Amino acid sequence: MSKKAAAPSGRAPAPSKKVAAASNKVAAPKEAAAPTKAASPKRAAKKSASVKAAAKKTSASSAPTKATVKNTSASGAPTKAAARKPTPTPAKESAPAKKAVSAAVTPAKATPAKAASAKSASAKAAPTKITPAKPPRNESHTALVRRARRINRELGEVYPYAHPELDFENPFQLVVATVLSAQTTDLRVNQTTPALFGKYPTPEDLAAANPEEVEEILRPTGFFRAKTKSVIGLSRALRDDFGGEVPGRLEDLVKLPGVGRKTAFVVLGNAFGRPGITVDTHFQRLVRRWQWTDQTEPDKIEAAVGGLFPKSEWTMLSHHVIFHGRRICHARKPACGACPIAPLCPAYGEGETDPEKAQKLLKYEKGGFPGQRLNPPQSYLDAGGIAALPLGATIPSAPAPGASAPASAGPAPGSPAREAG
Repeated sequence: MSKKAAAPSGRAPAPSKKVAAASNKVAAPKEAAAPTKAASPKRAAKKSASVKAAAKKTSASSAPTKATVKNTSASGAPTKAAARKPTPTPAKESAPAKKAVSAAVTPAKATPAKAASAKSASAKAAPTKITPAKPPRNESHTALVRRARRINRELGEVYPYAHPELDFENPFQLVVATVLSAQTTDLRVNQTTPALFGKYPTPEDLAAANPEEVEEILRPTGFFRAKTKSVIGLSRALRDDFGGEVPGRLEDLVKLPGVGRKTAFVVLGNAFGRPGITVDTHFQRLVRRWQWTDQTEPDKIEAAVGGLFPKSEWTMLSHHVIFHGRRICHARKPACGACPIAPLCPAYGEGETDPEKAQKLLKYEKGGFPGQRLNPPQSYLDAGGIAALPLGATIPSAPAPGASAPASAGPAPGSPAREAG
C-alpha cells in the first residue's frame, strides 16, 4: 500500500516537466515575437517620417511667420518637437525676428513722445504767429467792400483819436502847412510854422514877404526854395483871386500854386468838413498791402478806394490809414507781430512777426514817444498821446518800448526815428 502510494508521489515531477515544456513552448513564441518588437521602431520611424513630411506640407501650407516662432519661444512654452530636437534653423530665424520685432516696437514707443514734443512745441509757437485770412484770388466786389470796411472799423477802434497831424488854427494855416509837409514829416512842419505864422499871419502878409527871409525860416523843412516859392505864390493868389480867403471848392483849391488833389482834400476835409480822401505815401502803401486796389497813381487809387466807402467816411478813413501807416505798418519794416488788424491783413509776414521785436518798432504814442503835433487835440492826450516838443528842444533818452514816456521824452527832432513818419 505504501509503495502504491509512493508511486503516485514518484510520478508527481512528470507533470511539472510537461508544464515546463508547455511553458517553454509558450516562451518560444514570446522570443520569436522579439524580432517583431525590434522591427516596430523602423515602422514607427517610417510613420514618423511620413508624419514629418505631412507636417512639412502642413507647415508649408500654413506658412508660419518668424514672429510666430519668436512669440512661441518667448512665451516660455515651446512645442514638444522643439523640446526634443531643437533645430538650428529656428534659432537663426529667431534672432532676426527679435531684431525685426524690436525695431518695429521701438518706433511705436518713440512716436507718442515725438508727437507730444511736437504738440508742445507747436503750442509754444502758436501765440507768436497769426494766421491771416487771405482773400480769395477771384474776390468779388461785394466781398472786397465788406473786407475793406471791416478793416476801417477795426482801425477806428484802435485810433479813436485819429486827427490831422498838422498844427493849424484856420484854413490858411492848414493849406500852407500841407504844402510844406511834402518830403518831410508833419513834426518838422509843426516845429517850423510857429515862426512863419508869427511873422506872416495872413495871406496878404506872406504875399508881400521877402523870399530870402521866408527861405531862412523854411530851411529845416527841406526843399526850402521851392516851398518858399509855392507858399508866397498861393498867398498872392488868395489875395488877388479870392479876397484873402481860402476857397472851399476842389476846383478852386487845385488852381493855387503847390496845391494838388491831396492837399485840397486835406483842407476840404479838416478845415471845411467836406469829405475827401488823402492819398499820401502811407495811404498808397497800405491800400495795396490790403489788396484794396493794385493801382499806383494817386488819382486812380483815390477813385478805387472811394468806391468802397460812403463819402461820409472818406476823411476819417484817411486819418485811420495814415495813423496806422505811421505807427505800425511802416514802409521798410512793418511791425506785423504787434499789429491789431494782422488777422485781416493779406500782407501779414512782410515785416517782423515776433511780438517782442515788433513792439520795439512802434512809433509815437504806440511806442511811448511824443506825437507830431505841438498842440494835439485833447482826445489824443486823453488816450495817452504826448505832445511834440518845439524845434531845438533838448530830448532825454527814449523810454523802453511799451512804457509810458514823460512829456519831455522821445527821439530828438530830426533823428531817423522821427523822420521816418
